[in-house]
Amino acid sequence: MQQQRTLLDNIFLVIKGLFMGAANKVPGVSGGIVAFVGGFYEEFIYSLQKINGKAFKLLINGRFKSFYKYTNSSFLVLLILGMLISYFSISQLLDYFLEKKELFVWAAFFGMVLGSIYYISKDYEHWNRKTITAGIIGLIVGISISFLSPAKENDNLIFIFFCGIISVSGMTLPGLSGSFILILLGNYVLLLVDSVNALYVTFAEIFRGDFSFLKHKERMETLTILSVFTLGSATGLVTLSHVLGYVLKRYKEITTAVIIGFITGSLGVIWPWKRSIFKMDTIGNIMYDSNGDKIILNYQRYLPDIANMETWGALFFVIFGIFVLLSLDWYGKNRKERKKVRTGR
Repeated sequence: MQQQRTLLDNIFLVIKGLFMGAANKVPGVSGGIVAFVGGFYEEFIYSLQKINGKAFKLLINGRFKSFYKYTNSSFLVLLILGMLISYFSISQLLDYFLEKKELFVWAAFFGMVLGSIYYISKDYEHWNRKTITAGIIGLIVGISISFLSPAKENDNLIFIFFCGIISVSGMTLPGLSGSFILILLGNYVLLLVDSVNALYVTFAEIFRGDFSFLKHKERMETLTILSVFTLGSATGLVTLSHVLGYVLKRYKEITTAVIIGFITGSLGVIWPWKRSIFKMDTIGNIMYDSNGDKIILNYQRYLPDIANMETWGALFFVIFGIFVLLSLDWYGKNRKERKKVRTGR
């Protein structure tokens, strides 16, 4: 699945990583959708699939160039670079707008998912009894996940490892939000807020030459939780990629039908018109994380009020989201045409 890429292609791959990273952080939005619509989903899955026994043998034997080529590392490194940059830039900006203009942010994402459904479906010409059934199953599962109630927080390390495996599903399965699954498992705040904040503070202290955190029991427990979660995520990423690589090779049409149904069902998760259900303490006060942000547990959905001007603003952002996806479609078509002209094929 390796491809010859130009400098411009590499830049766009980092940008795609930016959007994938931002999407992964938002509960209800799947980074896998970005990969699917961006046209690099299969290369992403097959590249991860190359992280196997043969790759480790090449690495252990010091054949770094062969390892780099075999695992398509140039692709993975650029994509992961974009995700890392996203975490310290776009996702922070996204957090700000979710705090100030939550309805409009959700509306834009809702439009983007609608656009992605059109993008994936428009060229799909394999509808039959099997694929329609697969699509309906994906739809039902997507809707069912949308309305599950969250569990209580659980810091058991075995469960944390399991959360890590599940959390990367949003990167590998279009339509399934890893962040939203963590909310349902009750560990979104623990793993994506408290643990990450603890890591950020720890790095800041290390840069100042302060290692007092080593004597801080609570901090070390939180960092241990984050380490186990990261290990679980890496395990899940590689394992799921092997499963999906196998499925894509043998059942591509059925898999695509399930993905179309699943993404359609996931619209319930990112329905823009909803009220946040916040985490409360024992006396009924809203709880905040270490950044001073309210801790969201789930959402209560409602129908929009057409008489409200904010509703029309949200509808504008739904259309804007659709336009963004259609623009990506236009870019992809033009890129292919330019490549044909350049290569004569």
